[in-house]
Amino acid sequence: MFEPLQFSFMQRAIITALLLSPICALMGVFVIARKMSFFSDTIGHSALAGVAVGLLIGLKEPLTTLLITSLAVAIIVFWLREKTELLTDTIMALMFSGMIAVAIIIFSFLKGYKGDLHRYLFGDILAVGNIDTIASALLFVLMSFIIFKNLNQFTIITTNEELAFACGVNVGKANYLFVITLTLTVALSIRLLGIMLVTSLLVVPAAAARNVSVTLRQQLIFSILFGLFSALAGTLSSYYLNLPSGPCITLACILVFILTLIWKKVKE
Repeated sequence: MFEPLQFSFMQRAIITALLLSPICALMGVFVIARKMSFFSDTIGHSALAGVAVGLLIGLKEPLTTLLITSLAVAIIVFWLREKTELLTDTIMALMFSGMIAVAIIIFSFLKGYKGDLHRYLFGDILAVGNIDTIASALLFVLMSFIIFKNLNQFTIITTNEELAFACGVNVGKANYLFVITLTLTVALSIRLLGIMLVTSLLVVPAAAARNVSVTLRQQLIFSILFGLFSALAGTLSSYYLNLPSGPCITLACILVFILTLIWKKVKE
């Protein structure tokens, strides 16, 4: 089991996975409770348009345009939800399809960037470097600070927005803060994990946690534990089986979900 730890690339991959998975899993609890799974997927895929724009204007690392695009889409979605009578799912479907179309069109004009598209879609955690690992640590510290500093607000607006308002919480501000935090988590993780893996780490561990939890506190704890286990198991299995790391982590998440679902059914 400890053989992979002899290699520096595996050390970096495991550290990165263990840093990013709990943040994604923690945010995932609120994402599922607020029925925003499609929102995180929309943000993730909209980030492709930011990547394409960055490459089009000659940026070697299109992180800036990725962040700007993701935040813009997130704010537009919530602004339209508040100012129009459109259903949230309808707004997200419009943004999802529109931004994917923009990304594909821009990528069609770019030559020699197919590898970048594949990297942002599927990621390659085994290829992360020292700078990426440091970036993961900084992201972990930043997102942990924001989440735990505002955990009570996020919890109460997730549970009941009317109650939050009655308790003196600025619901609009809290909602936008949550959306920005979620967007930053997704957008900054995409570069290292890929869109597909970020989405699975956000949704699946949290969904598994709901199968074995009664309270929100339990969901938070189990989601983090399931996220950590899936990230570690998937990364190690990708080494031993010589398979892509992203799909292995995703399948590990789904296996955990299936096991918790079986446990829930047996308990009933």
